[in-house]
Amino acid sequence: MRFQDVWFRYARGAAWTLRGVTLTLPPGEVAVVEGRNGAGKSTLLQLAAGVLRPGRGAVEGRPPVVGWVPERFPADQPFTARGLLRHMAAIRGGDEAQIERWADRLGFTGFLDVRLSRLSKGSAQKVGLVQALLVPPDLLVLDEPWEGLDAQTREHVPQIVGEVVARGGSVLISDHLGEVGRLPGARRWHVRDGEVREGAQLEARRVIEVAVAAADAPEALERLRAGGFEVLGVRDEVVPR
Repeated sequence: MRFQDVWFRYARGAAWTLRGVTLTLPPGEVAVVEGRNGAGKSTLLQLAAGVLRPGRGAVEGRPPVVGWVPERFPADQPFTARGLLRHMAAIRGGDEAQIERWADRLGFTGFLDVRLSRLSKGSAQKVGLVQALLVPPDLLVLDEPWEGLDAQTREHVPQIVGEVVARGGSVLISDHLGEVGRLPGARRWHVRDGEVREGAQLEARRVIEVAVAAADAPEALERLRAGGFEVLGVRDEVVPR
């Protein structure tokens, strides 16, 4: 698959999110997309998967079978996990046995008959992985696949990537948690200022989660940013006192 001078923006007259991207991902190889939040990593992955179309240029040689896993699998749907996966299997050519096999491997067989809207983020992500793997993909596109997964399931991601590559498929994966070390030999694509460069040398980073009272959050964010720290995200949660 090749990005040939690809440009993309979300609206006519808006700034270009990506500009002049020319890169190649050969069969049997892995590329890890890195960059800050908002840099355009997810946009690049959606262009690769065919979810978005370039404003200029073209994505050439996309394989016939693409497995696409977004960063947040859309769980606000009126189906159980099994119901959705059966529907996807009917569309893509998978079967019930594949659903059961992947559910068992990823440790969520007991959640197959739970409505998607009631699943945790991690369990919803497992559903996203399964639907992408019901038919062995020639191209697997994973947007932050480790996000929200439990430690045991995180170990499966490099194994799955290795199996796709061993069959001659290719994998494009974004990572901001520093998990790239689990994928030795992967190409490195770094997104910055609308451009994508291959082989960029990045400094090692460690992501530290900090919880503060909701009322103190604005001040904490201001102090962190003033100290030169990058805030990767903010989420609300309720904990017992």
